[in-house]
Amino acid sequence: MNFKAYPDRELMMMDLADRMASELGAALRHQDRVTLAVPGGTTPGPVFDALCDVDLDWDRVDVLLTDERWVLESSDRSNTRLLRERLLTGHAAAARLLPLHAPAGRPEDVLGDLSAAIEAALPISVLLLGMGEDMHIASLFPGADRLADALDDDAPVLMAMRASGADEPRITLTAPVLQGALSIHLVITGPEKRAALERATRLHDPMQAPVKAILRNATVHWAE
Repeated sequence: MNFKAYPDRELMMMDLADRMASELGAALRHQDRVTLAVPGGTTPGPVFDALCDVDLDWDRVDVLLTDERWVLESSDRSNTRLLRERLLTGHAAAARLLPLHAPAGRPEDVLGDLSAAIEAALPISVLLLGMGEDMHIASLFPGADRLADALDDDAPVLMAMRASGADEPRITLTAPVLQGALSIHLVITGPEKRAALERATRLHDPMQAPVKAILRNATVHWAE
């Protein structure tokens, strides 16, 4: 992996947004459509704030989340809600959202329909990921019920996932989709997550540290 440390978080978020915008612009010069995949949570919010103001051909960009909680978009726990509020605004309002949620009681009931749209948009051109202190990425949690299947080379594009650390069922991109991204960025903050990243590099089993699935080809961005 390529590790980049920054003197502060604000500079990191600005630099990361600039790099991602540059990569999207380069991809748009060679392809009719490109795909941007991003995480939920609060950490990437400042990246979204900067990225949405960049003047790109957003109408040719497909945007999707790396994972989603199985909750309505009206919930304050919805990653899709955050995405609409922080990224799909300004210039980026012209982008096309590929949803990871549909009206259904369980994610398993709509996996086929949701997967079809995402499969057509692969590979991911630019991928942004976060990481938890437990070394999870997307909703690939250590100890999750179907983690081994999601890490397998033959995993489907999307899977439902349940884990003791997750309050709701999740839907997540699987390891092969994440690994297949043309550009991978992992953003982490604070000493605890840096220590978790270093711990992951020492472990051999991705079942214990799912972040290992993407580290080899990732650029890691860290600030205190």
